Amino acid sequence: MDLYVYSDESGVFDQAHQDYFVFGGVIFLSSKEKELAARRYASIENIIREGRPSYADGREIKANNLGVKWRHSLVRSMNPWLKFGVVMDLKKLNPWVFSSKRSKQRYMDYAYKVGLRHALTEIMKDRGIAPSAIRFVYVNCDEHSTATNGLYEMEEGLLSEFKFGTFNYSYDRFFEPLFPKIINVKVKFCSSISTTLVRPADIIANHIYHSALEGYQASSKNLYLKYLP
Repeated sequence: MDLYVYSDESGVFDQAHQDYFVFGGVIFLSSKEKELAARRYASIENIIREGRPSYADGREIKANNLGVKWRHSLVRSMNPWLKFGVVMDLKKLNPWVFSSKRSKQRYMDYAYKVGLRHALTEIMKDRGIAPSAIRFVYVNCDEHSTATNGLYEMEEGLLSEFKFGTFNYSYDRFFEPLFPKIINVKVKFCSSISTTLVRPADIIANHIYHSALEGYQASSKNLYLKYLP
């Protein structure tokens, strides 16, 4: 069994000027499921284009140029889909996280890994799926989410987390591997223009981000959230 993840970010990872930073996305349990979802989402975008002349020229439909009504409508359209998010409260993070570009990237990769692991753990329980059934995990991130030279580090980090488990030295605790029979994790950076399912990930990340700013937990069916720190 293979898993497919599409994700995007919302906010700016800047402790001095921002309160929150979010990763959000959608998860599919088979290639057939993701292909059906891509076709459905493209159809919904066509409906929006018909109702909004400003999109008639084929301009990409993104959360930051949609009104609240359309954004909420898109979120509701994704109710049947599995979704995940991780919300970072930047003001509560240790300032050393922001001391260098490298330390910021390491923390963002850590947060992404923790958020995805949390969601997949709960999905396996809720859907009655044996973790040993998972063979490949394909992770597709919007191309601006992670530095290109960090792709292989991200792949290795996720594979280690899923296949071998991790040890948290701060809490002296070992976390068992999530998918002990997994063969590999493949990470790909994608353009939202050419990869349809990165676009709903943008909508979900934006929805979670604005919910955090407004002081409440994002609401959507089948949404698995993790808060950090």
